Amino acid sequence: MKLTIGHLYPDLLNLYGDRGNIQCMMKRCQWRGIDAETIEFTLEDSIDFSSLDIVLLGGGSDREQMLVCHKLRSIRQDFRDYVEDNGVVIAVCGGYQLLGHYYDTEEGRIEGLSLVDLHTEQGSPRLIDNIVLENSLFPHPIVGFENHGGRTYIGDNKPFGKVLYGHGNNGEDGQEGVLYKNVVGTYLHGPLLPKNPHICDYLLSNALQRKYGVNGLEPLDDTQELEANQYIYKRFVK
Repeated sequence: MKLTIGHLYPDLLNLYGDRGNIQCMMKRCQWRGIDAETIEFTLEDSIDFSSLDIVLLGGGSDREQMLVCHKLRSIRQDFRDYVEDNGVVIAVCGGYQLLGHYYDTEEGRIEGLSLVDLHTEQGSPRLIDNIVLENSLFPHPIVGFENHGGRTYIGDNKPFGKVLYGHGNNGEDGQEGVLYKNVVGTYLHGPLLPKNPHICDYLLSNALQRKYGVNGLEPLDDTQELEANQYIYKRFVK
């Protein structure tokens, strides 16, 4: 079995260690004997989504988001087809905002990809803090760090998690991120996956199920990772 991970525009979208999510996915595949490769794409590259099993779209500044979105709009239909075919996507912060219809900023509107029914508006002050989520879909809390000026509204979509500590999508509705088909959109940096191996395995499992019809993953010894996860949970929630 082999998984191919597409890292979209890491030279522009790599705030707060988003590249660590790639390293985590690669390592957890390696430990299980699953062949995996990562392909990095620049703005000059063409992208064949049919060859990808997981796509990472990281965070960047508003200026960098505008550059990336201009490029992505030219391949929006291919990206949409991938998402609707249950392609696995992890989109963090700026990448999360780009999934929606638009992001209104002081400099103007950044048109999104409309892959998920959500939108973002710039707000003040920035929402900066550690954050802890819960979701009954996952066996452990979800922990991370948020730093965003955008307020995202996901409508009737399912959130990534309920906020136990922190601000979340907009500081108002107690929700963070979005789940749509096999897409995870979130503001959690840190990076997200090393702190939350259960989320990493959720993405890997979905990719293997889609490509090979394989259910489940061989368990790993995540004692240290989950101790770190629980430390953050207990520090801010209990």
